[in-house]
Amino acid sequence: MTLEIITSDSLGALRHGFFTRRGGASSGVFAGLNCGAGSSDQSEIVAINRARVADAMQVPGDHLLTVHQVHSADVATVDGPLGAPSPKADAMVSCTPGVALGILTADCQPVLFADVDAGVIGAAHAGWRGALDGVLEATIDAMVALGAEREAITAVIGPSISQRAYEVGPEFLDAFLAEDEQYARFFVNGADDKFHFDLPGFGLHRLRNAGVAAEWTRHCTYADADRFYSYRRATHAREADYGRLISVIRL
Repeated sequence: MTLEIITSDSLGALRHGFFTRRGGASSGVFAGLNCGAGSSDQSEIVAINRARVADAMQVPGDHLLTVHQVHSADVATVDGPLGAPSPKADAMVSCTPGVALGILTADCQPVLFADVDAGVIGAAHAGWRGALDGVLEATIDAMVALGAEREAITAVIGPSISQRAYEVGPEFLDAFLAEDEQYARFFVNGADDKFHFDLPGFGLHRLRNAGVAAEWTRHCTYADADRFYSYRRATHAREADYGRLISVIRL
C-alpha cells in the first residue's frame, strides 16, 4: 500500500505532509506507518517506516529529525542530525535546507509552520498541556529569532482528536479557567459532570492570537481508525499500545 500524505496549500511549495497510518510495515495494533520509537513495536519495523517517510520527503534518514516529546513548551533550533539521545522538546525550528522536522502524535495536535519567503520552518507537538503552556507561541518566537516575519507565518494543524471525541472531567476545565475564564468557550457539556474539549479550536485561537494565519485540516484521529492512530481510542479498546503518526516539513 502506498503512503497517504495530507498536505495544505497554505504551506506553499514547501515539501510537507501529515502522514496517515497507510503504507507502513507495522502489524497488529500498530498496523501501518507507525513512526514511534517509543512504542513497543519492533524497532527495525519502525526504522523501515521512518525510512519510507524520509524517502517521501526526499531527505537522508538521519535528516528526518524528531525530538523526545514531553508535553512541554520547549523549542529546539536545529540545523542537522541530532544524534542520540534526542533532546527533550516539543517543537523544532530551522532555516537549513534539507532538514526535515518531524512531530509524532496520536490525538494531540501536530502543527507545521512556515514563512516561505524568509525560509524558516517549524513543527510543534501541541497537546492540551503544551498548548496551554505556550508551545505554539514559543515556536513562533523561535522562528522570528531565525528571521521569520510574524505576519508572514502560516500554521496548519493536522489530524487531531475532535471535540466530539474528547471527553474530560471538571478538573480539566478548571485548569483552563484558572488561566483565562474566556477559555470556557472551548468546552461543551457532556454526560454527567463531563465536558467535551475543542483542542483544535483552542490551538487555532492561540495561533491567531499570536498573530499568524492558521487552519486545521479537520481530520479527527479518534473517528477514523483506518487512517489514524489514536491514544484515546486504543485506551477505550483496552489495547496494550498504540502507533504514532508523523507530520513533517522541510525547506
